[in-house]
Amino acid sequence: MPVKPSVKSIKSAPSGTTTDHGSVRKIKKYPNRRLYDTQTSTYVTLSEIKKLVMVASPLVVVDAKTGEDLTRSILLQIILEEESAGVPMFSEAVLSNIIRFYGHAMQGHMGSYLESHVQSFMDWQSKLGETSPALSPEVWAQFMQWQTPLMQNMFSGLANPSQSVMAQMQDQMQKQIQNNTEQLLGAMGLRTS
Repeated sequence: MPVKPSVKSIKSAPSGTTTDHGSVRKIKKYPNRRLYDTQTSTYVTLSEIKKLVMVASPLVVVDAKTGEDLTRSILLQIILEEESAGVPMFSEAVLSNIIRFYGHAMQGHMGSYLESHVQSFMDWQSKLGETSPALSPEVWAQFMQWQTPLMQNMFSGLANPSQSVMAQMQDQMQKQIQNNTEQLLGAMGLRTS
């Protein structure tokens, strides 16, 4: 039985690089918005790129004219289409909260926080799937309903260390602000004691 590639291999790599699973598939995007798969020498659709992502095939999408990496843009476009059709994964509240982090001091940490938690969930799902490969979406849904308290405990366990890190960062920021304020007042001849 072939080994299923890990989700980590989905990340795009620079053009021309290789991974454990072979060479990175290069897709060129032309000005007419058509996508050309250089490996198969055919035009492809977003749904075909989605299928490549689903099987963890490493890929990179580049602008055919400039060579600019457009992979993130294409992946976001796939997510937008998925969110617009069927049952969305992200609620309006989740999307609003994500948007609020743009420009925030914690923006850089939010991406890595989400990435590590999604990866943990994918690893957990993969291990569970290996033990019961015949699980249908209906069985998964039923399992998840039964496991709500378990899932809440799992995610709260993941979040607690992050909350601790956040609290430490806030304390450090407050101390830094306090020190800077004291230095500024001291330089102006005003003491706070």
